[in-house]
Amino acid sequence: MTVLLVHGHPFDHTLWDPQAAALRAAGYHVIAPDLRGYGAAPPPDGDVTLLSDFAADLAAELDRHGVDRAVVGGVSMGGQITMEFHRLFPERVAGLILADTSPVADDEAGRRLRHATADRLLAEGMTGYAGEVLDRMITPYHVIEKPAVAAHVRRMMLGTAPKGAAAALRGRAARPDYRAGLATVRVPTLVLVGAEDAYTPLDQAELTASLVADSELVVVDRAGHLPGLEQPEVVNEALLRFLARAGAR
Repeated sequence: MTVLLVHGHPFDHTLWDPQAAALRAAGYHVIAPDLRGYGAAPPPDGDVTLLSDFAADLAAELDRHGVDRAVVGGVSMGGQITMEFHRLFPERVAGLILADTSPVADDEAGRRLRHATADRLLAEGMTGYAGEVLDRMITPYHVIEKPAVAAHVRRMMLGTAPKGAAAALRGRAARPDYRAGLATVRVPTLVLVGAEDAYTPLDQAELTASLVADSELVVVDRAGHLPGLEQPEVVNEALLRFLARAGAR
């Protein structure tokens, strides 16, 4: 079974390192690419990267690996890209992992904020932004208690090109609402959320799980927006249990 793991904003593929290692050790074929404009991937050509652009890139990534279908999982923006991938390529999805994400489209205030943040990143770079959001990406106490995790998160954010991050933010502002699409999902789905997620809290995960017929909800205690880094053993166990169930279908 192939598992395609999609990172969030403003990170890179190493966001999934603990899970990729555990899944590979268990015999799964894991693909964890850098998204367009993030990590080592080339910057976007234009000022806006739509979620459909990211989804098309992921389909091409599966093609390069000779893979027809995969379990597709994403965290935060990566979860929204995963929902977009299912909308465009449902026949290529064997299962879904939706971590710390929301299917609800931005309202007008949310769209304005994304565009304003994009403008700021282009004008100022990533440093100030990264410093402000670190203790929302992971819990404030983990910034202190898990300095290696905090350093990893900070390194990914500072390593992100402002142009790529800004283009993705503008694309997210234009994304559709995925609630109706989730009701059409007919594959096993894991919905996972940090109990202390400040960006996409528990009610968003509960909404997502309620819309998908064959879904399971896992709440990770003592974790914020990035439970895969904050509580990797708990998340790895949940993923392995879910993939065993999905493989039995």
